[in-house]
Amino acid sequence: MKKIFTIIIATLCCVGMSAQNWTPLFNGKNLKGWKQVSGTAKYVAKGGCITGTCTDASDINSFLATKANYSDFILEFEFKMDEVQNSGVQFRSHINNEGRVFGYQYEFDPSDRAWSAGIYDEARRGWLYPLTFNQAARTALVHGDWNKGRIECVGNHIRTFLNGVLVSDVIDDKDGEGFIALQVHGVGNKTERIGTSISWKNIKICTENPATYCLEAAPIHQVNKISNTLSDRQLSEGWKLLWDGKTTKGWASAKGEGLPFPKKGWSIEGDELRVAENGGAESTNGGDIMTVDKYTNFWLSVDFFLTKGANSGIKYFINPDLYPSDASAIGCEFQILDDKVHPDAKLGVSGNRTLGSLYDLIRADKDEAYFRMGQWNTAWVIVRDNHVEHWLNGVKVVEYERNNQMFNALVQCSKFRQRANFGNHKSGHILLQDHGNEVHYQNIMIKEL
Repeated sequence: MKKIFTIIIATLCCVGMSAQNWTPLFNGKNLKGWKQVSGTAKYVAKGGCITGTCTDASDINSFLATKANYSDFILEFEFKMDEVQNSGVQFRSHINNEGRVFGYQYEFDPSDRAWSAGIYDEARRGWLYPLTFNQAARTALVHGDWNKGRIECVGNHIRTFLNGVLVSDVIDDKDGEGFIALQVHGVGNKTERIGTSISWKNIKICTENPATYCLEAAPIHQVNKISNTLSDRQLSEGWKLLWDGKTTKGWASAKGEGLPFPKKGWSIEGDELRVAENGGAESTNGGDIMTVDKYTNFWLSVDFFLTKGANSGIKYFINPDLYPSDASAIGCEFQILDDKVHPDAKLGVSGNRTLGSLYDLIRADKDEAYFRMGQWNTAWVIVRDNHVEHWLNGVKVVEYERNNQMFNALVQCSKFRQRANFGNHKSGHILLQDHGNEVHYQNIMIKEL
């Protein structure tokens, strides 16, 4: 009996030693350990909650921040908000020289968009993980009641949960530490927000061996924001980089021999591949560049940044020898365009030359794609034999079948009607277009299907 009792005590001690240690960030009574760093919202500690209330029509976001900074951690909290408000929890965040809070934000979003627990990069890059990448999680928020949030930050890996649902999965290296802050969004022209409030309670953090306590969950789409790299997850899924972020390896000129950059037209600037401004002239400066290899069935992912009024394109099924007289290589194209400024958006038929469209054939339906001018956006082209899809920021915007009567009829109504067998080739190169406007590319990767 004594031996059994000893074993039980030893087991309990081991469990205790390995148990997760939580530190409360809010004592339930006052704002000790916190300070307001921005905005005019009023924060009070009452009834075991911190409540932030919009007091005026200021468009400045308010933040109540921890006095301490945190690096690797698991943060849990509960929150409840008025339905007309939106808010969030900052983490690994900072204040710039102008007094503006910036950094990662766990979003509270009770609107019809329903992106709660998505990850937003406040005052810097914008959305890192909109819920277009995880539509199923849009129903995780409980309206009008308390919700439980969870943030896991371990090294470069960030995950968010809402009411036990894994919502976001991001790899990023921008910030390895920073403060935690409770946001009350500015009012601006939404005067109905004046007097509305958000409350938080049971705010606690684990900083001791947080990797040990990360939750197990079925995998969701992972966003890797570390430029021109592949995460362990992406490697295991079969992704490979088409551009290494440093050299011209794997790329060639679509017309002529060799690679046009870095001599002119194309350049490697930091971690970006850029096509230069040349007055909008098509393929007259650096010219189009394409992969050395051809691809048949694939999932292509390309991040792009448009400058004002810019035009470019991501082309596929490119076989330049088939149409040698054309100035630009001919093939199916995911249109890259500033729809608001560039005149090409008004040409073609019914918008079939706008951003994300199958150029000059099928208009992109991108109302839900949340395109961000002046920020990075993600284009996907997915090909499974004759079935092709265009995706923009995690939203399918074009879907079509080729090698059939309907597709051939679309071609006959387009500028490509004189190009034999246009779009029906089994395989081809992937191409980035020089249309004489400055456009930036990075994170060019492919998974063969």
